[in-house]
Amino acid sequence: MLEIKNLSKSYDGVKQACDDINLTIENGDIYGFIGHNGAGKTTLLKSIAGIIDFEKGDALVDGHSIKREPMEAKMDMAYIPDNPDVYESLTGMQYVDFMADVFNVEDEKRKTLLNKYADMFEMNDVMGNPIQSYSHGMKQKIVIMGALIHEPKVMLLDEPFVGLDPKASYLLKEVF
Repeated sequence: MLEIKNLSKSYDGVKQACDDINLTIENGDIYGFIGHNGAGKTTLLKSIAGIIDFEKGDALVDGHSIKREPMEAKMDMAYIPDNPDVYESLTGMQYVDFMADVFNVEDEKRKTLLNKYADMFEMNDVMGNPIQSYSHGMKQKIVIMGALIHEPKVMLLDEPFVGLDPKASYLLKEVF
């Protein structure tokens, strides 16, 4: 479950990027934020994920406060940004392995999920290649695979379909 309680964020101390946001998202629910550029959607997602700090309120992931228990909260979530910034010198396999290490995914589960997602997103043939050789869509797929490898309870997605081909977009929706 994700609980957002009175969350407020300002970059300049005057104009609120997020102003007193309250929302409870139950397990299994899917929510989307719609608004114009600069409305605060990405700011809210990055605040919940603990990437940027916020002045007021809190976000709880499965009961863990992102402010007071950031490691516990982050272990239960995944964040997929709108721009797939990854360690481009790593291979796809190394990146997903690194993400699995971060989240303490056991070897057998890691192997099973890696094979599942590499098959699903048609990435088997390029997993040994450096990420710098990937197209934008392939980089997005590898970020998605890295986010899914620990089976998070909460997924924060900032325009996850940008760069994905229609088939990959459909498959990602099926995962949701």
